[in-house]
Amino acid sequence: MRKKKKEIQVVQTAVSDKIRHHPFYDLYGYSPSMANERKLYRALREAVPIIDAALYKIIRLIGTFHVESENRAVYEILTDFLRTVRVNSCGIGIDSFVTSFFDQLLTYGTAVGEMIPDDIDGGIQALYNPSLEQVEIRAGYNPFDIHYFAVSPLGTRTEVRQPELITSCMLYPEAGHLYGRSVLQGLPFVSDILLKIYNTIGVNWERVGNVRFAVNYTPPDGERMFLQDRAEQIASEWSKTMRSEEVRDFISVGDVQIRVIGADNQILDSEVPVRQILEQIVAKLSVPPFLLGLSWSSTERMSTQQADILTSELEYYRVLLNPILEKICRTHLALLGKRGDFSIEWDEINLQDAVEMSQARLNNAQARQLENEIAGGKESESE
Repeated sequence: MRKKKKEIQVVQTAVSDKIRHHPFYDLYGYSPSMANERKLYRALREAVPIIDAALYKIIRLIGTFHVESENRAVYEILTDFLRTVRVNSCGIGIDSFVTSFFDQLLTYGTAVGEMIPDDIDGGIQALYNPSLEQVEIRAGYNPFDIHYFAVSPLGTRTEVRQPELITSCMLYPEAGHLYGRSVLQGLPFVSDILLKIYNTIGVNWERVGNVRFAVNYTPPDGERMFLQDRAEQIASEWSKTMRSEEVRDFISVGDVQIRVIGADNQILDSEVPVRQILEQIVAKLSVPPFLLGLSWSSTERMSTQQADILTSELEYYRVLLNPILEKICRTHLALLGKRGDFSIEWDEINLQDAVEMSQARLNNAQARQLENEIAGGKESESE
């Protein structure tokens, strides 16, 4: 018997055709539009490659995780689910969902995901990363209540009927606000200066690199009546010389001067101001310069400290993502009618960190042993 193909259930955060008929419905729980700010951050990542590269570095360095549980059945269910769950249109596995979710969180300060239940076999059938243009988050009369609305291209909003299937996360939210703050906040100003410098460099090279000439002809006193004819002849021959694919000489009679336009102008040195701006960007994103290909002079100890700072940043991001992952796993178990304790265990960020932590524990143990020996020696002497 051929098994019936399962259909993906309706995604609540997708655009809906249902329209609320109340004429002032949109005034309820009004929240300011963040569309312009999101558009700015997208343009910022596209215009400044080092910002885009830094965010991708952070996303990749966040690492992977696995589920631990003393209940063998719960462990097998969750492990298989996280490995095979469908994500969006073509993704497979929880890593695909976390990558899109975390990218949205860093760029916009707010990330939203949706769990699609399986009405046939139970559990979660798929995970969906909606665009923030499709979702609006509002506070209810109780500030602890959150309402999600699907936004259509026409601007109509339809409240999500099952908000328990929606998961959201905010980065550095301000007190009393639902939306978080992007890690790119504060960078548009310095990035605008950087882009002006780059644009000016391009314009200057276009002017100086694509050489332009000024041809000046000073006729003798007796030939001033033929000035226009001489100028047209010189212009014609000069144009033929410049358009020729082969090297040709320009020969003229009389006082003719040829000089390169812009050759006597000095192009400003951009190394110092560009580095100052890049230092501001790197400091905001907390990514060591050597990870971005910036060959700034730094000692080995400085590089180690920068790596430690990045490690602490990644640990903080993992703390933010843990409740999202736990909610997805708990919902999957609940829809299957299962219960059990589990924990999300992240892998070590890299081998170097694991070695340094092991060495630190060894040094602490040796220090404690030495202190005990010294204390024991003093007690024996006192006796």
